[in-house]
Amino acid sequence: MSITLENITFDCADAATLAAFWAGVLATEVDPDASPFFATVNRTADTPTFMFLQVPEPRTTKNRLHVDLATPNWPAEVDRLISLGAKRHDEHNEYGTHWITLADPEGNLFDLAEVHA
Repeated sequence: MSITLENITFDCADAATLAAFWAGVLATEVDPDASPFFATVNRTADTPTFMFLQVPEPRTTKNRLHVDLATPNWPAEVDRLISLGAKRHDEHNEYGTHWITLADPEGNLFDLAEVHA
């Protein structure tokens, strides 16, 4: 028996809107049939699906699990993510890694690390 990672799920206020942000981050499209209640990104890819589910309560504290992304084109990608609606939260240069913590439009924190090609 083996376990596979299928979905990374975000509770949110508007599934279609948050899915559109994350599709932009990943340079892909929102999967068909998205609604304010349920949406996915990358459902047919060989990577985990990002799933978005509408919930009635807002996020009230720092998320304990977050997505880590990396790019060799760090400055340009930071600017691109901010243009999509991300907000700067913090920047770090520790443990041999330079990264920025950003918040998506609903306040979920995620990191973008600089990798050297």
